Amino acid sequence: MIICGYDIKHGEKKEVDICVPNGVPIKAVLFCGEKEGKTLIVTAGVHGCEYVGVEAVSWLCQNIDPKNLCGNLILVPIVNTSGFFAGAKQIVPEDNINLNRAFPGDEKGSISKRIAYAIEKNIYPYGDFLIDLHSGDINESLFPLVFFPAIGEENINRKSLEAAKALSVPYRVKSTAKNGLYSWAVQKGIPSLLLERGCGGLWTEDEVSKSINDVYRIMQYLKIIDGEYKSINQTEITEAVYEEAKENGFWYPDVKAGQVIKKGSVLGVLRSYSDGKETEITAQFDGIVLYFTTSLGVRDGEALVAYGKP
Repeated sequence: MIICGYDIKHGEKKEVDICVPNGVPIKAVLFCGEKEGKTLIVTAGVHGCEYVGVEAVSWLCQNIDPKNLCGNLILVPIVNTSGFFAGAKQIVPEDNINLNRAFPGDEKGSISKRIAYAIEKNIYPYGDFLIDLHSGDINESLFPLVFFPAIGEENINRKSLEAAKALSVPYRVKSTAKNGLYSWAVQKGIPSLLLERGCGGLWTEDEVSKSINDVYRIMQYLKIIDGEYKSINQTEITEAVYEEAKENGFWYPDVKAGQVIKKGSVLGVLRSYSDGKETEITAQFDGIVLYFTTSLGVRDGEALVAYGKP
């Protein structure tokens, strides 16, 4: 059969290059199961310093046996290769663009747009489901969660939501994003999720193990592998606020990831770099802190804190 443009036989594993127009190819590993079934795409390393997913997918590349699969896997450990090796926070260093804001892609655009184009052209068409693994970057503290879409066709959103319930994270968050790797896949008719685990540009064996387990849970949910998973008590966040800096300044957060907050409580203070004026960021409703920026210095438009309402 053909996967990502490559001929592959049942029971075979194949390491391949995904062509990026006028760019360095993206490394991927294809697994063609011994039996027919669905195809799962697993990506990581969209942001170069989010290491938990990179290590989890790298482990899966080495340890999965295609002969045990009823279906296929497309594993991409590092989408943003240059960002990973440069230790670049959230961007593709060649064009300073956040790759998770670069979809849909453009064959003739800057490198981020061309990477997005390569994913959309060469990987999306072969997937029945996609999960994109992320973490808190080097300047973020984050509580484990999964984003599921609210911007695709109703049946695609529903399939994504039901799969999100199979994961082992405590929160699932409804998202209206459209221009990321997973969210654009939804626009192209592929049920998709974005999993967040780990933070601070760090990784632990425990976090990697839990992310591997979540990929296995999705594989079990899709019947790609045998086995059953035990559902956990998961809270759905139906409304979220994403506070951003209105100017360059100094950021003083006053919360922790996962903290329960009350309406009106101070989440942090932004002090203007230009005139020293301080602005309190307060909660609009009772909720849970999903993640926040730990950097002292923040630029205009950068994330400060995100919180949601169960």
